[in-house]
Amino acid sequence: MSLRDQILEKMIERASEVFQKDADELSEDTQWVEDLQAKSVQYVQVITALEDAFDTEINFMNFRRKKTFGEAADFVAELLGE
Repeated sequence: MSLRDQILEKMIERASEVFQKDADELSEDTQWVEDLQAKSVQYVQVITALEDAFDTEINFMNFRRKKTFGEAADFVAELLGE
């Protein structure tokens, strides 16, 4: 499993809790705003889980600019040097 896949898996796991959705309903094509109506506090909860899991710091504004889970996973993987 690639680092990006691990990131995406963790993101979906945490987002399913935060947004009270079944993880099977979420994918790399899930859109933060259009599909989930994500608010700042929810982004922070997902970012914090990723920071803890991958021992890194993620810029909130840069992360929030990503439209889909896939774009966000790409961004975090890039931060981690993948």
